[in-house]
Amino acid sequence: MKDQFLKYQAQTTPHPLAIEILYAKGSYIFDTNNKAYLDFVAGVSVCSLGHSHPRVVSAIKNQVDKYLHVMVYGEYIQKPAVELCELLAKNLPKPLEKTYLVNSGTEAIEGALKLARRATGRTQIIAAHNAYHGNTMGSLSLMDFEERKAPFRPLLPDISHITFNYEPHLKHITTKTACVILETIQGGAGFIEPQNDYLQKVRKRCDAVGALLILDEIQPGIGRTGTLFGFENYNCIPDILVTGKGLGGGLPIGAFTTSAKLMDTLQEHPKLGHITTFGGNPVIAAAALATLQEITESDLMSQTLEKEQLIRRHLKHPLIQEIRGRGLMLAAILTSSEIANQLVLKGQDHGLILFWLLFETKAIRITPPLTISNQELIKGCGIIVEVLNTI
Repeated sequence: MKDQFLKYQAQTTPHPLAIEILYAKGSYIFDTNNKAYLDFVAGVSVCSLGHSHPRVVSAIKNQVDKYLHVMVYGEYIQKPAVELCELLAKNLPKPLEKTYLVNSGTEAIEGALKLARRATGRTQIIAAHNAYHGNTMGSLSLMDFEERKAPFRPLLPDISHITFNYEPHLKHITTKTACVILETIQGGAGFIEPQNDYLQKVRKRCDAVGALLILDEIQPGIGRTGTLFGFENYNCIPDILVTGKGLGGGLPIGAFTTSAKLMDTLQEHPKLGHITTFGGNPVIAAAALATLQEITESDLMSQTLEKEQLIRRHLKHPLIQEIRGRGLMLAAILTSSEIANQLVLKGQDHGLILFWLLFETKAIRITPPLTISNQELIKGCGIIVEVLNTI
């Protein structure tokens, strides 16, 4: 179907990888020639429980037999959505207790930004250099990569940028600031973790000037870093938490969670402060609920940290400068962009799915399903080393 794919479906780059998918199961994706690819990317941190996890599939099938979409978000009581929001609240610290379900991570970012401006009455938004929060107009406005922004200007006004982990820039957070939005671990920049209690210091500064802190957990969240949410590793509770990707078990979802007091400001003045037709879709909510239950009821999160150490032990090569990140949110930094590019492409030839990062061109993403076995991890690391030996 490659000709039809290129002719009829919109492309994001001139050269897509273009594997034609037959099916996917566990840690593997199979093409139409029945070639198996070990998945070290998990749909870019989406498939937390691997492909076609029985508990997720069963939840989807059970809900499909009951009802699909019945009403726009927030009007009818739909059990899967209510139970998902309740389970999130039970696994979050106070005051994070009320969740707005949407369709994607970038929509959740948009909702969080609107909420921050609505609740504070301020306009300035501060993001980080090399941040990535999505690609809709508001989310794109948060980026400081002018090459990607310039064709779409004018974008959202009153956006400023600070350098992640650089404390002197915290002085730029003032009484004019509605919110500071940060990725708990910077993704596109190269999986950069906060250092020296950085997030706690941002939290303290926001409190001092009355600004809200939004943490983007679209990648680090839902068990990928060894805790259910990445911020738990850094002792910093945000005012607004944004999740997506891994929450849906393979189906599209986004969510932003905050206190009831803050969230309720979207109910009036004006009413319908944020609306979405398909947010909280019952089938997607059922899949997300099953995913969250499986992760919180199993030992997958503790296994994640053990698997990180397994990767670090087996993924050593002179062309790998370092491995950044935490848990199963890792990036191998190669000695050059060209080597990283060859590794992704040749890895695919060898039956291993790898992928790039947005801004750090020397990096390859290693974000496999949390359910991947030790043997599969060792196999994948072996393929990487084998491919690097040929470059």
